[in-house]
Amino acid sequence: MKVYNKTILSNGITVITEDISFIESFSLGFFINVGSIDETKSTSGISHFIEHMMFKGTKTRSPRRIAEEIESLGGYLNAFTSKEHTCYYGRGLTVHLEKTFRVLSDMIQNSVFNEKEIEKEANVIVDELYDIEDSPEEIIFDHFEENIFHGNSIAYPIIGTEKNIQSFKRETFLDYIDKNYINSNIVIVNSGNVAHDKIVSFAEKYFNSSFKKKGKKRKKISLKDAKDLRIKKDIQQSHLIIGRPTYGIKDIRRTKISLLSHILGEGSSSRLFQTVREKNGIAYQINSFYNVFSDISAFGVYLSTNEKSIDKAVSLINKEFDKLKNKKISDRELKKAKEYLKGQIIMGLESTTNRMIRIANSELYFGKIRTLEETISEIEEVTSEDILNISNDVLNEKLMSQIIISS
Repeated sequence: MKVYNKTILSNGITVITEDISFIESFSLGFFINVGSIDETKSTSGISHFIEHMMFKGTKTRSPRRIAEEIESLGGYLNAFTSKEHTCYYGRGLTVHLEKTFRVLSDMIQNSVFNEKEIEKEANVIVDELYDIEDSPEEIIFDHFEENIFHGNSIAYPIIGTEKNIQSFKRETFLDYIDKNYINSNIVIVNSGNVAHDKIVSFAEKYFNSSFKKKGKKRKKISLKDAKDLRIKKDIQQSHLIIGRPTYGIKDIRRTKISLLSHILGEGSSSRLFQTVREKNGIAYQINSFYNVFSDISAFGVYLSTNEKSIDKAVSLINKEFDKLKNKKISDRELKKAKEYLKGQIIMGLESTTNRMIRIANSELYFGKIRTLEETISEIEEVTSEDILNISNDVLNEKLMSQIIISS
């Protein structure tokens, strides 16, 4: 019996399962291939708002009943919206999987979008927006991606704008769903102790079999020059990002950049942590990041420090860039980075929810299930020469921009 099974139903839905026979639970996800990248300036934030509204009642279930039906069986429901996907998922005991499947499919197909619930939830999401704006270590990443991706829909923040959030009407939601929540955009993934045929039968039973139209293709990203930005806020610390757009998840160089990011600034043994925090004591938070999307990514370094130390921190960061561009890393340092990356991946897969998300991402990005062995093999194949070359490619200060939030 195969560990992974995949079926594309006649109604256009893709079903993928992973059989883990030694557990008595499941993680079930309904992934919709739509996110903030599919929005316009006037609809920015609608994907995230819809995610909230799916829990606010269907034709046969009240918001309370949606929660109680699953929680009364020891399970739970949740959801998230990213720039490229929206996911509704549940976790529970295997014996209760059909109930979870039924509730999730009802939410996705039959949510009513009651006007009073829309008004209430708009206030909740605005509060969520304020929480983000009150956290400079969060909002700086939104500003950074708005800056480096400007002119493209991927620049829009997932949560949207207060103006949009307060202006969305029921008809706007229903029109957006009609265009994007279509069967060919749906991938259902289950990780756990459930037979593949059973999930397939549920998908055929609980989803509309006549809804077959295809979604639109996304526009190609066209980058423009990004500028340095300084944003004033009444805060104690200064927050900085130095970074740029670079290769996305579909580019084979992704593994090299991921390793470069680990070497540069992920973990307390990384170069930047040791140099900026441990040796110079000028930043409590410092890390590199590689936020990957389908055809592009956001790569950079984030730190928070006092205003007087910003210039010194930038100088130290640039020196570490130069070191990586001018000298190959040692075999020992490369091995350490590889083991760290492999460890993070493998330990993450001890959660069936993480396994379910990994399978879905593999399908949505690559159209196939990439095995753990393939991923590990890609990591092992990277050489110190590869890291030197990718450093010279990616760590190009001329292509980087800075954003600072300070008082």
